[in-house]
Amino acid sequence: MIAGLARERLAQLYLDEISRARKRVGGLRERYPSAKMQELVQRLIDAKKTWASASGALSGLFGLVSLPADLALVTALQLSLIMEVALLHKVNLKSGRARDEVLEVLGYCNGADTMNLASRVGPKLLGKIAQRLLTRGGLETIGRAIPIVAAPVVAHFNNRDIQRAGLAAQRFYGTIRSLPARRHAPGAA
Repeated sequence: MIAGLARERLAQLYLDEISRARKRVGGLRERYPSAKMQELVQRLIDAKKTWASASGALSGLFGLVSLPADLALVTALQLSLIMEVALLHKVNLKSGRARDEVLEVLGYCNGADTMNLASRVGPKLLGKIAQRLLTRGGLETIGRAIPIVAAPVVAHFNNRDIQRAGLAAQRFYGTIRSLPARRHAPGAA
């Protein structure tokens, strides 16, 4: 029962995001009517990077405590970006197949291994360890500065992940549109 409600809620959030993404893509096309597809995609990526950078900088300052919120926000930004790129390529996102494709692109750009998560946790974890070691060693002032150093590193990782998602979506949806239509051979079933 709870799983069914959660699935229903996620489906509704997905549909709501489609309408918001359509508005953003429509506004982008109005502002840049002569822009090529690659430029439009990069503009979408850059808009998401602004949010990802701010989130990463803030998250880096608060350390490991803010990691789940940062990961959730970056994943939501990536999902939104993938949907916007798909809509830019005139893909109908309302079908179950289209939703599965969006999630596949999201999974592909984030990798199926734990290395991506480990690289995201790394600066915060290393910062926390260094902060504790420096504080124990009597260097509290330097220990307090460690989160400030972690903030731009986390912001960079967030930007990298957003760029990766946008380019993966561009490759996927750009390639689909450039493939020739399938033709059935005469007499083939």
